[in-house]
Amino acid sequence: MKRVLVIGASRGIGLELVRQYREAGDAVTATARSDEGLARLQALGAKTLWLDLATDAAATALAGPLGGAAFDLVLLCAGVFGPRSSGLQAPTQGDFDAVMHTNVLGAMRVLPQLVDALAPGAPLPRVAVISSRMGSMGLRASPSGWLYRASKAALNSVLVDASLVLAGKAICVALHPGWVRTDMGGAGADIDVQTSAADLRRTLAALQPADTGGFFNHDGQPLSW
Repeated sequence: MKRVLVIGASRGIGLELVRQYREAGDAVTATARSDEGLARLQALGAKTLWLDLATDAAATALAGPLGGAAFDLVLLCAGVFGPRSSGLQAPTQGDFDAVMHTNVLGAMRVLPQLVDALAPGAPLPRVAVISSRMGSMGLRASPSGWLYRASKAALNSVLVDASLVLAGKAICVALHPGWVRTDMGGAGADIDVQTSAADLRRTLAALQPADTGGFFNHDGQPLSW
């Protein structure tokens, strides 16, 4: 039985990951920022914590509730897309703050609180952020959604720094879940959320220490930064 923490699990990929890990018999702690989200997680048998990554309180919100915890796997799934754009449309200050606070600042607030909440020893625990190939520089062929792209590129940088700090203590990776049929991905996306989550679980289980600091597709294929 693994001890799993899913941050940002009220819907979409996060919620499906909680569902699948619970069905596998794992002990899951999950966060959400709404009563409805917390209720969905509780119905799956997860231990729940309130957390809104866009608030200043996120910097300390996990320290008390996670005291003494030792997780084998931590997944940071929280994220927002922001305005849809096709070119160089300047975002408003409000849109910029909302996307960057959730996708980047949220991770920078939460990851330091997890350093002492990882299970020691072998096999090494996994720490993963749900990123996007839209944040890749090497794979980029379109400027659409450039605010979201910038936030995921920044999140990838945060993940690499975390991998350096946690070297020898955890395997840290960024994951692209695919273009998934969720509220964010839309009905025309390539794969359903069940397939994405199942692929992500297999990829996480197969990681080796040498993979730390890497960027991977949901099916385990390495991606270019």
